[in-house]
Parts: sequence; structure tokens; C-alpha cells
Amino acid sequence: MNSLSLWIIVPCYNECDVLPVTAPLFLKELEHLTETEGLSSQSRILFVDDGSTDGTWDIIRELPQKNEKYSGISLSRNFGHQNALLAGLMEAKDQCDITITIDCDGQDDPEAMGRMVREYKNGCEIVYGVRSERDEDSWFKRSAARGFYRSMNFFGADSVYDHADYRLVSAKVLQQFAGFEEVNIFLRGMFPLVGFKSTSVEYVRGKRLAGTSHYSLNKMFAFAAEGITSLSIKPVFIISWTGMIVSLLGVVGIIWAVIRALTGHTVAGWASIVCILCFLGGLQLLSIGIIGQYVGKTYLETKHRPRYIISDRTAPGEARTDRS
Repeated sequence: MNSLSLWIIVPCYNECDVLPVTAPLFLKELEHLTETEGLSSQSRILFVDDGSTDGTWDIIRELPQKNEKYSGISLSRNFGHQNALLAGLMEAKDQCDITITIDCDGQDDPEAMGRMVREYKNGCEIVYGVRSERDEDSWFKRSAARGFYRSMNFFGADSVYDHADYRLVSAKVLQQFAGFEEVNIFLRGMFPLVGFKSTSVEYVRGKRLAGTSHYSLNKMFAFAAEGITSLSIKPVFIISWTGMIVSLLGVVGIIWAVIRALTGHTVAGWASIVCILCFLGGLQLLSIGIIGQYVGKTYLETKHRPRYIISDRTAPGEARTDRS
């Protein structure tokens, strides 16, 4: 086998505090893998600036001056974490053999990359980085994370438990993945849809090395909703079955009311009527809202807007605008 070319894809959004700390760590690991796994000299680290408003892009532009293995692209605005990852992957797919995506905060252990590369050499085209424990997380955070993955799987958006976006993906997979053209993307659930042989490696997730997290509880819920509605229509089936059950209960209630009226046992009860109306009204509004999410996403998909726009690159002479 010829020497492998690896691109490490690092999405960044307002990471000027942590980037100077983690960039040397990624480079150190890449150089270590070059020695131990025989990686090609063409291997590099690609930083994707997702429309940062601080000095993140300035730092990225300076990194290639320190080492030629650093490179970067800048998106024209903030397109979101998933789109930034996609931009990096599509940038790399024709220029390397394998990619590894990792967040900029330093929480994902870079040393797990070596095991990912070895699993690729053993025949796996996708290798998922999976957290081995959550001992340092609070009870609430552990419960929220557990609920997140269980909800995703229950609603039909199958994903690897305790896997975020730390993964190895081969160029072969990326070539096929490029055919997925939807605007609303959820990479954790989309890569399993591509197929190919896959496995996972465990690692211990540490604390953020610097800066503050950009993921709040609200964003976690929004992310889960995005994944479910992007990958599955099971919620619509649940609405249909719920409507059927409520309708059957309504028929039973009508029969009961008619029998009570014929036997002369009718009693005026505003409380029961109000409760039923509130229940049915809430159920209808919830159902309309869920269906509206799908209608809205269908509307956005038909526009075929670019999922990201690259406005600048660190390499001299390559600053141009790309869309995908």
C-alpha cells in the first residue's frame, strides 16, 4: 500500500482563545502519525473558519507561515457547524486518501487518530470516535446526552451512541457522500446511510482547553430536532397513529354520551368539556407544528441554496469564491 495522505479537518467558530493551544497539538499528532503510520508528506491540517467575528481567521492565516502542513479556508458567513464540516470534507475529498474531523476545543483526544488510521488499514472506510465514559459530566448533562441519543434512535434518526463528529472517513466514502445534496444536513446520521464497512474506537473526552463552549441546552434540543426532521419522517407517522387513537376514543365518547342521553342521565359538565377541548387543541397545534417543520424544510430544499460559500483560502493565489 502506498503512503496514505491524511487531512485533519477542524471547524472553527470564534476560537481565537483555544486555537493557538490546539493547533500545535494537532500538528504534533500529525507528525507522530507520519512517523509511525507512514503517512504521506502531503498530509495536512485544514482549518475551516465558519464566519468567526473575532480574530480566528487572522490566526488561521498566520499558521501556514509557521508550518506548511497548516492550511485554512474561510466561509463568507456563519453557516453552522455541520456545514463547516461539510465544506472541509468536500475541499479534501479529491486531495487525500482519508480525512479525520475533530473539533477545535481540544476535548477530543488526538491520540485516538492513530487507532482510527489502523482500523482503516484493516479495511474500515468509516471509523467513529466514541466516548468511553462520562464520569466528569454532571448528572443532568449525562441524562440529557442519554436522552438525546435515545430520542434520535426512537424517532428513526439512527446515530452512533456517544459519537459526536470525531470520525475518520475515507475518500471513497466522501466521493459517494458528495451525491447527498440536501440542504438540511446532519452528518452524524448521514454517514451511516452511505454504508461501507465501519467500526468505532473509544477515547476519553477531556475538558475544553480554553475559551467557552458554544453549545447551550437550547442548541442541543434544536440540534436534535434538526437531526430527526432531516433524517426521518417517523414523527409524522406518530402523529397519524395518535390521531387515529384519539379518533377512536372520540367515537367511544360519542357512544357513551348517546347512551347517557337516552337513559336520561345527562349532566352538564363544563370542566370535562374544557379539559377535552384543551387537550385536543394542544394536540392539533403540536401536530401542525411538526408537520410545518417538514413543510418548511421541503420549501428550503426546493430553493437549492448553497450549503456554504468559501470566500478565502490561506494558500497564495487561491483566494476565490466557491459554492456548494
